[in-house]
Amino acid sequence: MGTPVNIIVGSHVWVEDPEIAWIDGQVSKINGKEVEIQATNGKKVVANLSRIYPKDVEAPAGGVDDMTKLSYLHEPGVLQNLKIRYELNEIYTYTGNILIAINPFQRLPHIYDAHMMQQYKGAPFGELSPHVFAVADVAYRAMINEGKSNSILVSGESGAGKTETTKMLMRYLAFLGGRVATEGRTVEQQVLESNPVLEAFGNAKTVRNNNSSRFGKFVEIQFDKQGRISGAAIRTYLLERSRVCQISDPERNYHCFYLLCAAPQEEIEKYKLGNPKSFHYLNQTNCYELVGVSDAHDYLATRRAMDIVGISAKEQEAIFRVVAAILHLGNIEFTKGKEVDSSVPKDDKAKFHLKMTAELLMCDMNALEDALCKRVMITPEEIIKRSLDPQSAAVSRDGLAKTIYSRLFDWLVDKINNSIGQDANSKSLIGVLDIYGFESFKTNSFEQFCINFTNEKLQQHFNQHVFKMEQEEYTKEEIDWSYIEFVDNQDVLDLIERKPGGIVALLDEACMFPKSTHETFANRLYQTFKNHKRFIKPKLSRTDFTIAHYAGEVLYQSDQFLDKNKDYVVPEHQDLLGVSKCSFVAGLFPPLKEETSKSSKFSSIGSRFKLQLQQLMETLNSTEPHYIRCVKPNNLLKPAIFENVNIMQQLRCGGVLEAIRISMAGYPTRKPFFEFTNRFGLLAPEALEGNYDEKVACKKILEKKGLKGFQIGKTKVFLRAGQMAELDARRAEVLSNAAKTIQRRIRTHQAQKQFIALRKATIVVQSIWRGRLACKRFENMKREAAAVKIQKHTRRHHARKTYNSLHYSVLVLQTGLRAMVARKQFRFRKQTKAAIIIQAWWRCYKAASYYKKLKRGSIVTQCRWRGRIAKRELRKLKMASRETGALKEAKDKLEKHVEELTWRLQLEKRLRTDLEEAKAQEVTKLQNSLQEMQSKVDETNALLVKEREAVKKAIEEAPPVIKETQVLVEDTEKINSLKAEVEGLKDLLNSEKERADDYEKKYNEAQESSAQRGKKLEEAEKKVQHFQESLTRLEEKLTNLESENQVLRQQAVSMAPNKFLSGRSRSIIQRGGESGHYGGEAKPTVDLHSASLNQRDSSELEDKPQKSLNEKQQENQELLIRCIAQHLGFAGNRPIAACIIYKCLLQWRSFEVERTSVFDRIIQTIGNAIETQDNNDILAYWLSNASTLLLLLQRTLKASGAAGMTPQRRRSSSATLFGRMTQSFRGTPQGVNLSMINGGMSGGVDSLRQVEAKYPALLFKQQLTAYVEKIYGMIRDNLKKEISPLLGLCIQAPRTSRASLVKGSSRSVGNTEAQKALIAHWQGIVKSLGNFLNTLKANHVPPFLVRKVFTQIFSFINVQLFNSLLLRRECCSFSNGEYVKAGLAELEHWCYKATDEYAGSSWDELKHIRQAIGFLVIHQKPKKTLDEISHDLCPVLSIQQLYRISTMYWDDKYGTHSVSTDVISNMRVLMTEDSNNAVSNSFLLDDDSSIPFSVDDLSKSMEQIDIADIEPPPLIRENSGFSFLLPRSD
Repeated sequence: MGTPVNIIVGSHVWVEDPEIAWIDGQVSKINGKEVEIQATNGKKVVANLSRIYPKDVEAPAGGVDDMTKLSYLHEPGVLQNLKIRYELNEIYTYTGNILIAINPFQRLPHIYDAHMMQQYKGAPFGELSPHVFAVADVAYRAMINEGKSNSILVSGESGAGKTETTKMLMRYLAFLGGRVATEGRTVEQQVLESNPVLEAFGNAKTVRNNNSSRFGKFVEIQFDKQGRISGAAIRTYLLERSRVCQISDPERNYHCFYLLCAAPQEEIEKYKLGNPKSFHYLNQTNCYELVGVSDAHDYLATRRAMDIVGISAKEQEAIFRVVAAILHLGNIEFTKGKEVDSSVPKDDKAKFHLKMTAELLMCDMNALEDALCKRVMITPEEIIKRSLDPQSAAVSRDGLAKTIYSRLFDWLVDKINNSIGQDANSKSLIGVLDIYGFESFKTNSFEQFCINFTNEKLQQHFNQHVFKMEQEEYTKEEIDWSYIEFVDNQDVLDLIERKPGGIVALLDEACMFPKSTHETFANRLYQTFKNHKRFIKPKLSRTDFTIAHYAGEVLYQSDQFLDKNKDYVVPEHQDLLGVSKCSFVAGLFPPLKEETSKSSKFSSIGSRFKLQLQQLMETLNSTEPHYIRCVKPNNLLKPAIFENVNIMQQLRCGGVLEAIRISMAGYPTRKPFFEFTNRFGLLAPEALEGNYDEKVACKKILEKKGLKGFQIGKTKVFLRAGQMAELDARRAEVLSNAAKTIQRRIRTHQAQKQFIALRKATIVVQSIWRGRLACKRFENMKREAAAVKIQKHTRRHHARKTYNSLHYSVLVLQTGLRAMVARKQFRFRKQTKAAIIIQAWWRCYKAASYYKKLKRGSIVTQCRWRGRIAKRELRKLKMASRETGALKEAKDKLEKHVEELTWRLQLEKRLRTDLEEAKAQEVTKLQNSLQEMQSKVDETNALLVKEREAVKKAIEEAPPVIKETQVLVEDTEKINSLKAEVEGLKDLLNSEKERADDYEKKYNEAQESSAQRGKKLEEAEKKVQHFQESLTRLEEKLTNLESENQVLRQQAVSMAPNKFLSGRSRSIIQRGGESGHYGGEAKPTVDLHSASLNQRDSSELEDKPQKSLNEKQQENQELLIRCIAQHLGFAGNRPIAACIIYKCLLQWRSFEVERTSVFDRIIQTIGNAIETQDNNDILAYWLSNASTLLLLLQRTLKASGAAGMTPQRRRSSSATLFGRMTQSFRGTPQGVNLSMINGGMSGGVDSLRQVEAKYPALLFKQQLTAYVEKIYGMIRDNLKKEISPLLGLCIQAPRTSRASLVKGSSRSVGNTEAQKALIAHWQGIVKSLGNFLNTLKANHVPPFLVRKVFTQIFSFINVQLFNSLLLRRECCSFSNGEYVKAGLAELEHWCYKATDEYAGSSWDELKHIRQAIGFLVIHQKPKKTLDEISHDLCPVLSIQQLYRISTMYWDDKYGTHSVSTDVISNMRVLMTEDSNNAVSNSFLLDDDSSIPFSVDDLSKSMEQIDIADIEPPPLIRENSGFSFLLPRSD
């Protein structure tokens, strides 16, 4: 607290004001103990010196986020800080580890979204801006780390936002540890879903809030060993039962009554309900509806919520039947009966409601009437039935209504708890206490007594916690705190709950005596506590009493204390409803235990509540508490209104000011060393000039000023109350003396300057005056000359005027005469012209009449002549008509001729068709005959050869020439016969050859003609097929390929490699089955050139070769997979594995087959290789290979119509292995000339023709694309994980650097090594980026992908740094801006060294943090306009972001201020206009983790790859099956 010695003239102080609590001003005069203050609102205030408090003029413009950082921790300082932050939409503020939450009365979705929850997850408490998430995070981390349960106590008055705060706490706890529970709903969801039910039956409209909770709620959220939510339970305390029967204007009863009255019509008719005005329990007030709330809609919402929490339809019907019964019960009025002190229902209306109540509760109507109007008294002698008077009957009726409603509410709570489910094995829990705050109204009854008793108990717990936190702070800083006194309220608690002799005990004692009244109870209180300092007896009342609570004195009216404290169940009510035919109603009134019913029928609400409170305190004491104090800024429930007096009262009731008193008892002012030296270093300049440690410098400053009682901790200076003000007064004195010296020098300078200016001015005046005299003399001379000139011009003017008048008169006379002559001539000409016109018209008339007569005569003549000619023509036509029959016959002949021509044309077509068929048959016959002739020729030639050999043998074997003559003759004859036979055979051969030639010519001609026709037919078919295929391709490409693309990529990434293999193999087998690969029997024909052989599979010819080739191909594939599983390295900048895979697939024609497993094997190998996600070297190696292979596939494969849609179309011989081999032997392949792969590939990939890929190849390409994207994402995320810890250290300068910045004005600049140490974290990031770039370069990752990686990494750095800057006020300082700016310079230098080839536009991604830091370090911010800031300095930042930076900025180096208040106001206006846009309201940035490129982008960015000279690895180099991989010499 301030002391008189601290206040001097000129001090800025706070003084009390009855209207706005506190006003600030400046001390203008001090007269002893009286102080005159000039307030900022213009008033002059005189106050006592002990009642004013010093004001911190150097407090940050945006306030402080933790009020323990305030230089002056007192009521006006706290209030002003909260007001400043509330005006900036900063609704959360810390006081140590206590969170103060001010209700904004408007939606602020951007501070509660998932991104904000992620920011607070795991963040140290106090590092980010104050938030309810931070409190929940601390509680959760403490529970996980220490294994101890935690509790969060949310308090505040109605409308302060306790329920909403509780919802946010549970949302965040579910975000941290939520898991799916039964039926797909989390425990947190079930707890929140139960809120509408509890609000419908436990909330009501009060004076201060339309949805006020009229019960206390403690939600226990249970966690398992893994920190996941495993169960929950809801405990409720002290439902306000009296509200069921008694309400005051303008409040309402519980919501459920109004909801039922607004139910659908069939429900209203079933329960015989009507307008709420017709029910006694609802019409005691004039408020029936809430503005902007539909009770009918809320009724349906409540029914849905009941369904969700597991309340069956039958139970719901019973619940609302009970609610309707309570309404009817309240309308039962009583009047005096025939007997003395008896009562009966007043009229038919009362009887109707009595009947409806009995029907709804399913009990006997007469029994209900007896239970309300009579009492049974049991004495030892007999049972007496006593009648009740109408007033007692009404009290009995209200008691029954309250009992039924309270038991219904308890049943709902139990049902909700059973629905949510509790974890019996849970060892840890976080409890969220949402309980009513301290209440003090004009009329305070038993409910307010219990509520304030609860708050006293909680305040004691709060005080102990605050004191404990103070002790922990002092222990942490290692200072002496043994003499600090602790403020306790145990005396008030003893006054209320002590046994015996407490107020609750006396109340219970009074309730047990039938003759006790509230007056006797009040007198007993007066006698018992007449000397108690906390108990006050009012002077003007005999039954009221006052208790001095921690938050102030409260006057209680004891009129209804006894009635409201009694909680016994009337036996008649218990017996009546216990046997109800409705099982639900009977379950609400279970039979009492026999000993209980015999021993006592009385139960005290106060005692039961005290027991519940004791259990609650035991629970809280077993947990680590955390406090949230909710504050309602105004009673209008509107945003942007801050009522000082109202808030001060709430701070007092919430115990915040009590916590301040505890702090004031110790060391309320705590300053870090660097802040203390920065502020008070001028009091002892020698302490800063010497090379002292900050701690020593602080101690020297304090010792020099002679202060006592302060403490020096490890990191802070702790000052006693008043010492801060004294230091500020000394500081102000030093600054004042310095200012006087400066003023004296400046005034001397100004006086000298003024004299010199005056002398110069005198000389100037003299020279001006002399000039003025000369000007006057010159003016006179000018006037004389002007007068002479004027006279001359005047005389000339008169002479000229006389001449002009004479000249004008002559002209007028001449004009008149000439006009007379002209008129005469005009009349003569006019008459002449008229005569000529008349003559002309007459002559025209005569000529026209003659012409008409001549024309009429000509027409008559022409008509007669034409008639004569027409008669002649008529005679000719009559003659011609006789010849019509002949014309008809000619027409018939022509028609017959046309039909005959048509028939001939059809016949010609048919003959042509038959001819073609005959030619085809003839061709076939010719071919057959040709083959037969060929076989005959071959046989003849064979016979000829045999005969010649036989002749030779005969000649050789001939006998000697003894029988020469005879043998010679025989031989000669034989030879001649043979020669003749040979000649005959030759002739026959020649004739056969001629016939064969003729046949061959005919065959060739027929073949040529058939070939031409076939070509034409094939061309036509090809065109048709081409058009059909192109049409279907274009249609399906747009719809199917993109969806298939995405699905296959997702499958490729999400599936395990073995799943790829099995799933895709099945699909391929199915496709193969559809396309007819299995079970097809081919019929071999003789004609090898027939096209039918190419269209069918010949199983007899293919089985054996295909089997052997398949085995060989499997071996080759296995060898390839083993080979690529090794690290093959690179050839130049080309990955060997990708090139080898591509060349093998191309050689094996794997792209053109409809089923193969090699693609699955390759994908499985890649998947196995990248399972170790942490090894960036392996990931980079496979990213390079996968992207290169994808590029080759992108430029080679094209989707064929058959492959893309239906594989059974366009079967060719190349679809099977035997077909491919025969085709390769016959000629050029369909796809790529393999001879070009090894030899002539100098032109690169583009020189190859594209391959029509089948479905497996396209699927392989999609899977490869997915793996490129997956590996890219893994590499990017690894780098993010590596630099994330460093980013948290880079946003805030180390403390040593801050201290050096503070002392920079008086000390030398640190050396370069110190500067390097300051940016060590930034250099760590730069080092990580450099190492990462080297890894990518070493593995020849395409520069395009490298640029994309670093662009996203720099975007991630931008998001993390910028969000941290906006969430941590200590980062928004000038010196911190300089620190971050130096770090950004390191990143810029790295980008420059990395070159644009690899860094790309990475530096531009830091635009948000660069502009924000640029704003922090600019000078003269108050002179900047909003236009300059938003368009020149920070064009990228939104208004919300600029507003937050501007309000959080503080200059810890030069003490300058942020932007002007006008700029802040303009920003706030723009934000209000744009408040409906949820996106624009969010000032945080989101990190983009998408894949920023497509296959086409990658293909366009990469250069052509020459794979001709790639050397195969040793494993497959010697294998003959891979000989095609060897580069050729030519």
